[in-house]
Amino acid sequence: MPHLQFELNFTPEREEKASFADAVRDHFASIMSTGTDHIGITFRCYAVDDLVFGRAGDEGQIAFLNADIRMGRTADQKRRLALAIMDETGVRWGVPKEHIYIVYTEHDGPDFQLSDRVLPSWQTGEDPLND
Repeated sequence: MPHLQFELNFTPEREEKASFADAVRDHFASIMSTGTDHIGITFRCYAVDDLVFGRAGDEGQIAFLNADIRMGRTADQKRRLALAIMDETGVRWGVPKEHIYIVYTEHDGPDFQLSDRVLPSWQTGEDPLND
């Protein structure tokens, strides 16, 4: 269950968050070669001065993403996903790519616990809740 935790120094409308989450979920499934039912997305929205990112300077919107994912993805997959999410964030909310920071933390499948199962280690093309 990837957990994609977005931290923003602005607060999008509810509908904007839902639409963005749908797009991110689709990017993740396509690029990371998996299903969508197990993807978790959270938004933490703060005041403009509650996030600091050196290269962003003192003004403007900032977006951080902490992405907890299962081990096994290639560097290319991770980079393609990061760029797709940066593009999505920029198009939807006007956040410059230079103001976006994405950090991946990788875990083995059994680190991801659901009520009815433990996720297996990742394999290309899998859909862990439907396999």
